[in-house]
Amino acid sequence: MPFALPPQGLRFLHFPYLLTLQLKRFDFDYTTMHRIKLNDRMSFPEELDMGPFIDVEDEKSPQTESCTDSGAENEGSCHSDQMSNDFSADDGVDEGICLDSASSTERVLKPKSSLTFELFSVMVHSGSAAGGHYYACIKSFSDGQWYSFNDQHVSKVISLKITYMFFCSNSSTNAYMLIYRLKDPSRNAKYLDCDDFPEHIKHLAQREKESEEQEKRQREIERNTCKIKLFCMHPVKMMAMMENKLEVHKDKTLREATEMAYKLMELDGVVPLDCCRLVKYDEFHEYLERSYEGEEDTPMGLLLGGVKSSYMFDLLLETRRPEQVFQPYKPGEVMVKVHVVDLKTDTVAPPVSIRAYLNQSITEFKQLIAQATELSAETMRVVLERCYNDLRLLYVPNKTLKAEGFFRSNKVFVESSESPDHQVTFTDSLLWKLLDRHGNTIRLFVSLPVQSPGTNRTICQKVGGDPEECSEGSKGNRNSVETILEESTEKLKNLSLQQQQGSSTSDSQKSSDTSDFEHIESPSPSQEPDSSSSVSAVVAVDNRELENRIRAASGGSGGGAYSDPETQFLGEERSDSEVNNDRSTSSVDSDILSSSHSSDTLCNADSGPIQLTNGLDSHSITSSRRSKANEGKKETWDTAEEDSGTDSEYDENGKSKAESYYLYFRAEPYAQEDGSGEGGQKCVLVHVDKRITLSAFKQNLEPFVGVTSTQFKVFRVYANNQEFESVRLNETLSSFSDDNKITIRFGRALKKGEYRVKVYQLLVNDAEPCKFLIDTVFAKGMTVKQSKEELMPQLKDQCKLDLNIDKFRLRKKTWKNPGTVFLDYHVYEEDINISSNWEVFLEVLDGPEKMKSMSQLAVLTRRWTPAQMKLEPFQEVVLESSSVEELKEKLSEISGVPLENLEFAKGRGTFPCDISVLEIHQDLDWNPKVSTLNVWPLYICDDGAVVFYRDSTEEPMEQSEDERNELMKRESSRLLKTGHRVSYSPRKEKALKIYLDGGPVKDPGQD
Repeated sequence: MPFALPPQGLRFLHFPYLLTLQLKRFDFDYTTMHRIKLNDRMSFPEELDMGPFIDVEDEKSPQTESCTDSGAENEGSCHSDQMSNDFSADDGVDEGICLDSASSTERVLKPKSSLTFELFSVMVHSGSAAGGHYYACIKSFSDGQWYSFNDQHVSKVISLKITYMFFCSNSSTNAYMLIYRLKDPSRNAKYLDCDDFPEHIKHLAQREKESEEQEKRQREIERNTCKIKLFCMHPVKMMAMMENKLEVHKDKTLREATEMAYKLMELDGVVPLDCCRLVKYDEFHEYLERSYEGEEDTPMGLLLGGVKSSYMFDLLLETRRPEQVFQPYKPGEVMVKVHVVDLKTDTVAPPVSIRAYLNQSITEFKQLIAQATELSAETMRVVLERCYNDLRLLYVPNKTLKAEGFFRSNKVFVESSESPDHQVTFTDSLLWKLLDRHGNTIRLFVSLPVQSPGTNRTICQKVGGDPEECSEGSKGNRNSVETILEESTEKLKNLSLQQQQGSSTSDSQKSSDTSDFEHIESPSPSQEPDSSSSVSAVVAVDNRELENRIRAASGGSGGGAYSDPETQFLGEERSDSEVNNDRSTSSVDSDILSSSHSSDTLCNADSGPIQLTNGLDSHSITSSRRSKANEGKKETWDTAEEDSGTDSEYDENGKSKAESYYLYFRAEPYAQEDGSGEGGQKCVLVHVDKRITLSAFKQNLEPFVGVTSTQFKVFRVYANNQEFESVRLNETLSSFSDDNKITIRFGRALKKGEYRVKVYQLLVNDAEPCKFLIDTVFAKGMTVKQSKEELMPQLKDQCKLDLNIDKFRLRKKTWKNPGTVFLDYHVYEEDINISSNWEVFLEVLDGPEKMKSMSQLAVLTRRWTPAQMKLEPFQEVVLESSSVEELKEKLSEISGVPLENLEFAKGRGTFPCDISVLEIHQDLDWNPKVSTLNVWPLYICDDGAVVFYRDSTEEPMEQSEDERNELMKRESSRLLKTGHRVSYSPRKEKALKIYLDGGPVKDPGQD
């Protein structure tokens, strides 16, 4: 009997009311290994008869679902069965929304009828497999008209175009999905006319229509609105340039726009409206381009050149006093800010703005300045600042401004007097030195620490003195400190004059009235050694004398607190190196945000003679710091000769290789406007040359802080109120700018070779394995055992941890991962690399230290028990080699699992390498076929690696569905707390079904 093959193929039991057919337009080309789109011709009828595809022998199944245009009871038997199977484990509640109260039992299935479907929607894809755009064409059932729904655009489409677009194969725009509807007059619903809408729907449609019209009008206004930056120098608020955005309709006149800007800048009641005007302004160059005289009624769209997304210029709301007259600004003019310099008072006046032309000569320009400043043009010296600190004296009368390098916006300094300084070379003149100081001086707000241990009063009480007497004595000491500083200032001035007179043998006409801020030149080889060495010796002796007198005055009769090397500040012990070198100027790289400015250090000893016209960073100088210092404000000078920071800056005799020069420093009390300085907090406003080093800056602050520079720390405050400690003592303040804030805190400052270290406790079996303990200091050359000895009293005082030195270890910390174990005999910088803001783990041991050599390997192991569905606590295993066999022997020894049944896998991710107990049995790479640990896929080369192990004969625990769901919830909660990514979802995604003609029968037992 011949063998007959059974019938093969796809059998349809029934069809849905809405039939969706997807055309497989996308495929993968294994030749090119790229995704491709198939643009082949695909014809499809507007009416589709599915009768030949139904199984007529199956009389039990309905041909189509019981549904209409208004909703569907089921999604098809196959789909419904699958849904019921997929979600039987959830809650069994149907999430459909029934909008009809009719019982489902009233709806009966239709008998067999025609299975003709009509096309009413085509989804279109335009583009390639790499990307494209989707839109739809939908047919109206009322009139048979096709419409294209392309994003927010809806348009009519003729049927012929539908056929052409989606039947052809010469275009990348073609049909992607077809949607048919069963033709059944009894079930096909008619569209609802607007007049048949319920009243609340009519109101809603009316509100939507009004909202759309309002949005349309608003968009029209937006398209005709000019948006431009507006600036104003407010005469009351902060006296600073204020910025805002002016939004004005293009048809508004200049007069109306000025009124809008007047209100926007809140000038009402401050300046009359007729004392304000809008001018064209370039904020980047601070240049007034032109004014608009006689154009008050001109539309803004015409003045601004139309409505644009952005403009190449801005607007400035200029103000004047009632008795003043606005100056006209014409196109083609250049603006010049003129600062008047007074050599007698060493001051630079705020700028006066004048307008000039590039073809004017220097003589004509001087006449223009003389008219604006009432200075004499015959004795006038004009200095142009072309860029930051690049000063040029304009001395050629017939040269034009353009030839001298004038641009759209310029800054000049003028001085007019009968001073002999006119006869001196410009770079050696008092004018140049004053302008150099002016250009490099910055203003800093320094917050001082409150009175605390380390002040004179506390020290006096410590040695048994009367508190009231000590308090009074501290005031006298403060006065004596200021007296000492004033005397030292005068002495430094005299030394400056003596050395300058001794070195200037060729210039007999040099004025003896030299500036207080001029440089003290280092002795040249041509000078006599006796005089140069004597002056240098006097300077050095005076510096040491000044320091000793300050300490003696500050210490007073309270036992010489500052000279006592055992005196403690803020509970910090002073090391031997600190006692021997209180003035250490070494540092480490921990000033995170200013480290990149080390190349701008002007006090660098290796830089040789300092060129002050080398064009440093651009730096805006505000006029607020140019004012004359008030009487009683103390001015001191400091030398960069002491601020070395590195041994390479000294020669074999210990002398500085750099030329010494004195830098400007002036401090005065400052009351904060926001009141944040109350409660004992004091502030100092410091004007300082930014070429001063941090070491010299700290030494200048000593009288205000009350302790030596080694006993307080400097923190730079940034815009977001974050603070970072500045510790590079040999670097200058070149990275600082005007109005930067500095906070001073008590505490031992870092010295050369010291590093600030954050210590965290490693708790391998806790939910939070990383716990911060303390900040401490490690030094280069210190052994690990010495650092542990330093840590023990700090841990006891601050963390209440009383540890034995043999019962804890230090180890490397890389983010959250524990690393190399540090042995007691290891030396920092020799055996262990250490850096600024370093972090280490402290791990408390249960027993004696097992790690004795660097050749050993410490591995953290954790047993996985499938029969109990749990992970055991971590246990550390110390290996003598990188052998896999040794690891397995150690694991077998601590667990009792036979060696032949033991399997292991390396943990993934960061410590503690958390993984769900539902995934660990399958997801990890168990029992890799390697013989050593330091090869792929393990790569275990350092301490701290996590290894999971299990018994291969142990099967996972059998669980019911409820138990598994409960375990899923527990694991999800646990892993989310530890930040572990959950790769499974305990609940699957469901579609929301909305029933308009009655929902399915609901089992009362589900409630």
